[in-house]
Amino acid sequence: MRTHDARDDDPVARALRAVPREQFLPAEVRDRARLDAPLPIGDGQTNSQPSTVVDMLRLLAVHPGQRVLDLGSGSGWTTALLAHLVGPTGRVLGVERQQSLLDPAREAIARTVPDDRAEIRAALPGVLGLPEDGPFDRILVSAGARRHPPGLVEQLADGGVMVLPVAEQMRRIVRDGEELHESIHGAYRFVPLIEDD
Repeated sequence: MRTHDARDDDPVARALRAVPREQFLPAEVRDRARLDAPLPIGDGQTNSQPSTVVDMLRLLAVHPGQRVLDLGSGSGWTTALLAHLVGPTGRVLGVERQQSLLDPAREAIARTVPDDRAEIRAALPGVLGLPEDGPFDRILVSAGARRHPPGLVEQLADGGVMVLPVAEQMRRIVRDGEELHESIHGAYRFVPLIEDD
C-alpha cells in the first residue's frame, strides 16, 4: 500500500514534476537542468534557480481559474508552471522584452501546455506589463526592480498578490482596495527589470 506523501498535496511540487525545466533550456545547458542554479538562456538572461522559482510560486499562492501576469517570462518555464497551477479554466499571460527569447519560449510552451491557457507576448515599448489585459489575480515578476513599479500595482486586482524582487529583497504585495500590504521574504539576485521612467 502506498503511503501518503505530503508532496502529493503541494501544487507547486506537482507543477515542477509536470513541467520539466530542461525543455525550456538551450541545448548546450540542458544537461545542467537538475542543478539548483540559474542557467544562461541568451542575451544576458537566465532561467532562474529552481529553489528560487519554488519560493516565488509558493509566495504567489496561485489558485485554479485565476488570471496571472508573468513579467519577464524569459525561457517560458515560469509561464508553463503557472499555466499548470491555474488549470484549464485559468489564463497566464507572459511578457518578455528580449526578442530572441520569444520564439524558443513559445515553442516550449506549445510542447508543454496542453491548451491555450498560456501565451507569451513581446513587451511593448514604454509599457510595463499588460495594462490593457488587467486586472490580474496574481503577478509574478522575474527580474529585479530598483523600486516598486507603480504601473504594475494598478494591474493587480483587489485581493490580488504580486511577488517581485525589489532592491534584492523578495517582496509579497497583497492589494486590499487602495491599500497595499507588503512583506519581505529574504534576499535574492535577479537580472534587472527594464523600467521605463
